[in-house]
Amino acid sequence: NKAPGEPEAEASITETLFQNLLGCFVSPPPPNRLCGVLFFCVCRCYVDDKVSKVAWLNRSNIIFAGEDKWSLDPRVDLVTKGQLEYSLRIQKVDVYDEGSYTCSIQTKQQPKTSQVYLIVQVPATIYKVSEDIIVNEGSNVTLSCLASGRPDPLITWRLLNPSAEPLDGEEYLDIIGIMRNQAGRYECKASNDVATPDVKYVNVVVNYPPSIRKTQSSEPPVGRLGTLQCEAAAVPTPEFEWYRDDKRLSNTQGINIQILGGNTVLMIANVTEEDYGNYTCVASNRLGAQSASVFLYRPGTGRDINGSACASLSLWLLLASFACLFFKC
Repeated sequence: NKAPGEPEAEASITETLFQNLLGCFVSPPPPNRLCGVLFFCVCRCYVDDKVSKVAWLNRSNIIFAGEDKWSLDPRVDLVTKGQLEYSLRIQKVDVYDEGSYTCSIQTKQQPKTSQVYLIVQVPATIYKVSEDIIVNEGSNVTLSCLASGRPDPLITWRLLNPSAEPLDGEEYLDIIGIMRNQAGRYECKASNDVATPDVKYVNVVVNYPPSIRKTQSSEPPVGRLGTLQCEAAAVPTPEFEWYRDDKRLSNTQGINIQILGGNTVLMIANVTEEDYGNYTCVASNRLGAQSASVFLYRPGTGRDINGSACASLSLWLLLASFACLFFKC
């Protein structure tokens, strides 16, 4: 192969493409040759000075008889260097050029022919791929990736997460009951070793209801700032609400609620005795909602800042109470 406009590659073409030595065979001619679309091929034919007539044929059709061109194809011409080369050049090779080509010569003794079969290779090209999609968790998903080329391209899929391991699928990738960890950018690659593989991408967004992953309680002293935190994962991004008992809290004097993506913080300025207790964080989107309790503890009540009881300390206090009753202290 050689791209148009690159004459320096002709030496390589001479060595590697249709090198049929007629009249004096130095080595057996190769059984076939490979060319790519939009390149040109040269069918090399060398003759000796005893040849009286020469011709090029494609199957049974005469392309050239001596210097006379019989073909109407403007892409085809002769390459002659002196009297010993009689080569056929095909520009902008197409798949329809594939087939058998014959260089025929007539000597004083007998006619001789040499044949070569032209195989046209075409780089893999993806001509259709699935659009980016948004689905709900648990749905069945099929991604498609259609490609053409010669030889037929091999199609492979990867999910470009940190591992990027190959997935089982060719033209169609089936995902049964898609999960949230299967969301991301999917890569479709088509390759047939003719040129650089063609690559296309499909973005898959998986919607799922909120799941509260982390809460942060606190135990500020009276008069100080108290902060409660709540973090949730969800697609679409969750909305947050804060409650104290059944009352929904809002930004008022002394209370400030901040929301950033999947995180929310409830800040209480100048904590009073009445502020201590249980608060509820609610995360919701159109697929569902989840709530969690977050606590504003009095300092020294034996609770940790994650909203769970400090079990060992509570058990020690309980045992100490029973011991005190037993010994009448």
